[in-house]
Amino acid sequence: MPGIEALAERLSTYLGPEQVNLVRRAYFYAEQAHDGQRRRSGEPYVTHPLAVASILADMHMDHQSLMAAMLHDVIEDTGIAKEALSQQFGETVAELVDGVSKLTQMNFETKAEAQAENFQKMAMAMARDIRVILVKLADRLHNMRTLEVLSGEKRRRIAKETLEIYAPIANRLGMHTVRVEFEDLGFKAMHPMRSSLIHRAVKAARGNRKEIVAKIETSLANCLAADGIEGEVSGRQKHLYGIYKKMRGKRRAFTEIMDVYAFRIIVDKVDTCYRVLGAVHNLYKPLPGRFKDYIAIPKANGYQSLHTTLFGMHGVPIEIQIRTREMEEMANNGIAAHWLYKSNEEEQPKGSHARARQWVKGILELQQRAGNSLEFIESVKIDLFPDEVYVFTPKGRIMELPKGSTAVDFAYAVHTDVGNSCIACRINRRLAPLSEPLQSGSTVEIVSAPGARPNPAWLNFVVTGKARTHIRHALKQQRRSESISLGERLLNKVLTGFDSTLEMIPQERIQAILTEYRLELVEDLLEDIGLGNRMAYVVARRLLSAEGEQLPAPEGPLAIRGTEGLVLSYAKCCTPIPGDPIVGHLSAGKGMVVHLEDCRNISEVRHNPEKCLQLSWAKDITGEFNVELRVELEHQRGLIALLASSVNAADGNIEKISMDERDGRISVVQLVVSVHDRVHLARVIKKLRTLTGVVRITRMRA
Repeated sequence: MPGIEALAERLSTYLGPEQVNLVRRAYFYAEQAHDGQRRRSGEPYVTHPLAVASILADMHMDHQSLMAAMLHDVIEDTGIAKEALSQQFGETVAELVDGVSKLTQMNFETKAEAQAENFQKMAMAMARDIRVILVKLADRLHNMRTLEVLSGEKRRRIAKETLEIYAPIANRLGMHTVRVEFEDLGFKAMHPMRSSLIHRAVKAARGNRKEIVAKIETSLANCLAADGIEGEVSGRQKHLYGIYKKMRGKRRAFTEIMDVYAFRIIVDKVDTCYRVLGAVHNLYKPLPGRFKDYIAIPKANGYQSLHTTLFGMHGVPIEIQIRTREMEEMANNGIAAHWLYKSNEEEQPKGSHARARQWVKGILELQQRAGNSLEFIESVKIDLFPDEVYVFTPKGRIMELPKGSTAVDFAYAVHTDVGNSCIACRINRRLAPLSEPLQSGSTVEIVSAPGARPNPAWLNFVVTGKARTHIRHALKQQRRSESISLGERLLNKVLTGFDSTLEMIPQERIQAILTEYRLELVEDLLEDIGLGNRMAYVVARRLLSAEGEQLPAPEGPLAIRGTEGLVLSYAKCCTPIPGDPIVGHLSAGKGMVVHLEDCRNISEVRHNPEKCLQLSWAKDITGEFNVELRVELEHQRGLIALLASSVNAADGNIEKISMDERDGRISVVQLVVSVHDRVHLARVIKKLRTLTGVVRITRMRA
């Protein structure tokens, strides 16, 4: 068969005869297994696994990956068991085939949750053997090349999935060639009109540019020869999807993007890269701030190269990449290049392979911490689109983080415990806000305190999946413990009204109620009560009496301390403060919301013991509480300053202020003031009344 023999000949250039024969055997096995099956295009099905193996051969992958490529659809499409493959070709190949088979269900027709679950499967398969994902990428690449036989809707769905998941994974693994093809094929399937327009425009532009490209190429080659440097100079072409993304993202015209001329210079070793850099900087002036050294500090996916931008002849910008042959191989094939360059099996993985392993390890950690698969996929997608910044620890260690990362992202990248206990940061030895985006080259130092906890507000500015996942996890744990504590107080409050406590209830009765509610632990029941998902009154009734028997509503208020944390909040509609008569409204999932007793928003449920609970303020309650005041006064110069100084004189603090004029004579000012309690509020109002021209002061409430 010419197909397999042509492939075997290519493989013999880098694999031994025995290994080539094993790949050949796998092909014939697949040919038999798929006998009678055809692709949508009408070709025998076996042409697909052969093409997938051929893609991997271009990357010089090992024989086991090529065998898995030949057999990747056998388990799913022909009913042959994994055990049969294991006996025929060994455990490793069978595991690879099984891993690839489990990834075939990833599609966008299913619900978001199902798609996220499948993405989790991919993470698990990658963790066991990263070659699984390489076979899967090659499989997807061949499917993308033969998309035209599918219906328009299916084409778009597969293209969307490729652009959203497979292209970023290829990028994260440093596989530039595969990523570019994924993006161009996905772009063509998703937006055929835009793709063909840009394709035609690029073709025309390249024809017009031929002469300039040739001139620049010659001058660069002459420059290297003059310095006695051997190097290969070639023009670099931008791919269609890259041009489209720049046009959309940076809002640039096509001509602006095509005005930049890009070249690559490939040399023998690292020292020569820096010599070439000096030579080209002598030839043309470099643009300030446009030099990047990815050799000293490689990208997260293992990519290494020197990047510089020069003012060329007639002032045209020239982008130049300088790298070694090995770096070129790594840039194009990424992690796949590891198999080409490793000298023996025992050698420790390095470069892109080590980084890929590190990334997969990080993914597994995210998976364990994430509350659900959607949260997990959100975190991973953030990590799949990195545009790195490089910062230093105080000891000089380099940390790479996605663009826009903050000190909190940095803290979690150092260690989870550092992130959880972080309270402040120093950037380049000066105190800075935790939300400040980091710049490359900065030195970041984290100030931590034992017992400190993550702040929910951090979720508004962190960008790394790791930070987001760990903050959410810590907040969930904190919320759980606070919910359990509040739930226990609420339940005991009701039980005390009936001369009982949770400790006095027989264990069998508690267990029966847990079984009825399908819960495992008493803590789960208390958490549900604290979160407002179950009413303490109803649970107490079930614990104390037979079903249906009515218990009187509990008497006496529950004292709140203000330290109940995330499960207790104060209603924004009526802004209660210590000293006000209050009730607690139990809201499912939110816990207890404190309202004023006469708040209109809860008038309908005010006397329902299953929804509302009488509360009182604990004597030792401290803290600051916001109150909204409406002040009507005669208009005068420096009005805001007068109000601010009066509030300040009464030890209050203005959180928010807005003003509205009535008929040019009377001004209405809305103030949000933070006070300790009603006595403090009375002091603030008294101070405001001393101002000349004050007509009326009203406390706003629902």
